Amino acid sequence: MSLIETYLANAQAQRDAAAKTPLPNRKAMHERSAETWEEMARSVSDTAARAAINLAAKSVLVG
Repeated sequence: MSLIETYLANAQAQRDAAAKTPLPNRKAMHERSAETWEEMARSVSDTAARAAINLAAKSVLVG
């Protein structure tokens, strides 16, 4: 399982926990946590994409 998949699984677990709790404050806490995990997954994805672009650019310049 990749880091992105792990982060998205954690986000889903938080959303599931939010759906199960009757307490509004706890539900909000789980939703914020899910949003944080999703943002972390987007960040890892963006970083990987930039790294691939940089590597491709480097190989064009060197090659």
